[in-house]
Amino acid sequence: MTNTALFLSSAAGFVRLLGQIPDEQWSEPGLGSWTVRSLAGHTARAILTVENYLAQEEPGDVTIATAEAYYSTVYLTFTDDAAVAARGVEAGEWLGDDPVAQVSAALARATAAIESQPANRIVSIGGMGIRLSEYLRTRVFELVVHTIDLSRAAGLPHSMPEPVIEDAVTLAAAVAARRGSGETLLLALTGRAPLAEGFSVV
Repeated sequence: MTNTALFLSSAAGFVRLLGQIPDEQWSEPGLGSWTVRSLAGHTARAILTVENYLAQEEPGDVTIATAEAYYSTVYLTFTDDAAVAARGVEAGEWLGDDPVAQVSAALARATAAIESQPANRIVSIGGMGIRLSEYLRTRVFELVVHTIDLSRAAGLPHSMPEPVIEDAVTLAAAVAARRGSGETLLLALTGRAPLAEGFSVV
């Protein structure tokens, strides 16, 4: 599957789960300080940012070569946890009374924006440049991980296709290796040693 196809597939899986969440669950605990609504809002931002970034002018050059580089360096350096949490709450409110309709409309706009871009389109992230195809890999990762978070919080099954889960796992393993935890992860995946409590690549 192309990175665009993976993005659309993971986004569709997220929308399907949104449609299963009953009204009474939106205010229940989601992840960390987030409610289910805020967690869903944060997840929706993986779609909204594609639309928003493609509306901006291209930066001059590629400065973030891959999705792995994004999570290994840029994400760690520039992520503000408090700001991320606040944006999740704001996006949760944006979902409104019909989250499925809101996200579906955003996905349609993002899809149209992607389809209108040249193959070598560069996306600007804080003035840095990453190719659209690689940026979409980061969006797949966010959609997969947080749809699973949402599934667990709501106690509902998700329907993320195997290819998008495989892509997210592959990216996570590569990021772990780049951050010096490749051997630790390999030992865990082959049953040699457990991961330490709280182990994470993001």
